[in-house]
Amino acid sequence: MRSIKKIFVKFLLPAIIILLIFLFGSNLWVVESTEDNIYFSPEKIPANDVALVLGTSKYSRSGRSNLFFKYRIEAAVKLYKAGKVKHFILSGDSSAYYNEPKDMKKALLAYGIPVSAITLDKFGLRTFDSVVRSKKVFQQRRLTIITQEFHSYRALFISRYYGIDAVAFTTEQVPKAFSLTTLTREYFARCKAIVDLYLLNKEPKFLGEEIDINIE
Repeated sequence: MRSIKKIFVKFLLPAIIILLIFLFGSNLWVVESTEDNIYFSPEKIPANDVALVLGTSKYSRSGRSNLFFKYRIEAAVKLYKAGKVKHFILSGDSSAYYNEPKDMKKALLAYGIPVSAITLDKFGLRTFDSVVRSKKVFQQRRLTIITQEFHSYRALFISRYYGIDAVAFTTEQVPKAFSLTTLTREYFARCKAIVDLYLLNKEPKFLGEEIDINIE
């Protein structure tokens, strides 16, 4: 027992402390460096030609309507009708069983958004890929990012690293009872973003040729 205790005190305890410091410090850095670029009102947010709507599934694992999806669509519609964006990149994951960009497109069309104002990005496998592809594939250097507040910090942090002049428009808040797991996961995702950017120099899984967006 004494040897186990010595190992814990000498190795495991310092490692745990370092990890906790990294977790706290990473979240503080990501949030404080981006919070001034997050907007809650369509009237106050600067206008940009293009908005990046970050993907999420239309339905939760229980089969219920996903409020994250619903509120992002409603936020996109608000900005469009307020004249603050002209075109949407709908970026998310897709497979044989679900297609986040296609579902977002259907939802926007149902609100009267013209098809000419929509571009799909089916290779937005995660937030990192969606943001980087918006510049490297879709050639956007100014963006409005549409997602929930907690998610906006990380998306803006990645944008800033890649030299994208971005602001974020946050959606209606999802009740904490519905989003507790997602909120907890986000704390670790911010740490991973720092590792991906500053240590691993990650690239999106898929890039490909540049794509022109026709903004009317």
